[in-house]
Amino acid sequence: MEAEPHPQQRDRLRALYSYEVLDTAREKDFDDIAQLAARICGTPIAVVNLIDAERQWFKAETGLGVRETPLATSICSHVILEDDFVEIRDTLEDRRMVANPLCCGDPGLRFYAGALLKTDAGLPIGTLCVLDYDPRELTELQRDTIRILARQVMAQLEMRKALRASKVLRQEVDHRVKNSLQSLSAFVRIQGRYSETEEARSALSTVQNRIEAVATLHEQLYRADAGPLIDVSQYIGNLQSYFTGYAPPNVSVQVASDSAAISSQQAAALGTLINEFVANSIKHAFPDGRPGQISISLEREDDGDIRVVCADDGVGLPKGIGSKSGGLGMKVAEVLCAELGGDLTIDPSPTGLVISFRFTPQGVATV
Repeated sequence: MEAEPHPQQRDRLRALYSYEVLDTAREKDFDDIAQLAARICGTPIAVVNLIDAERQWFKAETGLGVRETPLATSICSHVILEDDFVEIRDTLEDRRMVANPLCCGDPGLRFYAGALLKTDAGLPIGTLCVLDYDPRELTELQRDTIRILARQVMAQLEMRKALRASKVLRQEVDHRVKNSLQSLSAFVRIQGRYSETEEARSALSTVQNRIEAVATLHEQLYRADAGPLIDVSQYIGNLQSYFTGYAPPNVSVQVASDSAAISSQQAAALGTLINEFVANSIKHAFPDGRPGQISISLEREDDGDIRVVCADDGVGLPKGIGSKSGGLGMKVAEVLCAELGGDLTIDPSPTGLVISFRFTPQGVATV
């Protein structure tokens, strides 16, 4: 006896397809759930089963050996029309199953128990079920276990769906940010062409360089992960390629970083601060094409804090500018350092400039 379509079949299928799980590869998370259900219930077969329009498809199975079967022989297509949990102690005593070749064959499936896989809106998309070749009855603990494991299947599906939606949103935000920054950079470039004074052209050029730097930092941050936590070593390593690309031939940029997880917000502030230092060193520290080196070092300390040291071997700060004062770039660095929760130390000398600070990674337990 073939089951009737679900009363909310269109909505139910739309919900099923929204998980984008049909015909995907096997995954250990779901296989483990099926295997655990079989072991706890003492059955040879357990299945994570999704009911499509004309087939039932198994995201995970143990003891069955196939990934899908026709809907005409599906026990679960009947079960999704019932309550949250269905137990059939002997399928040949159930009028819906007596003519089912899966049940009356040799060997036939004589026992079934399953819990619905339901969306938050209450739509059934499938079941987590166990089957046996002999009639039997589950204990209350086994029934509760099936219900709990079914909720875990749905939790896994919901998590994967949320991660996909988050990825799409990040891609859209990334696209909009890049377009906005490109438009702003183009506008500043045009304004610079029509500026009448060298001072105005220089100021607009500086603004344009800052905009392009922010755009590049945004791209590097997105590449690194764009999630709540990223590996600072990977992120800073990506920035080195950018620094090397815009540094003149006479200046080398060296970057070294321990591996540590920091928040995306911290990464944005850290990357902007380092970029400010590198940009200012390139502009001011090596006049007349003199050779030099800029080095960036991030070291994970014993207490979990990260110590950052930015140094160049250029001409140092101009006369009259001490460690507590400086130009716009240094002021920006101080603000960004404060955002990271650190105190900026400036060490000027005739043979270069060193700034350093330390900060505590957010959202990460220190050791």
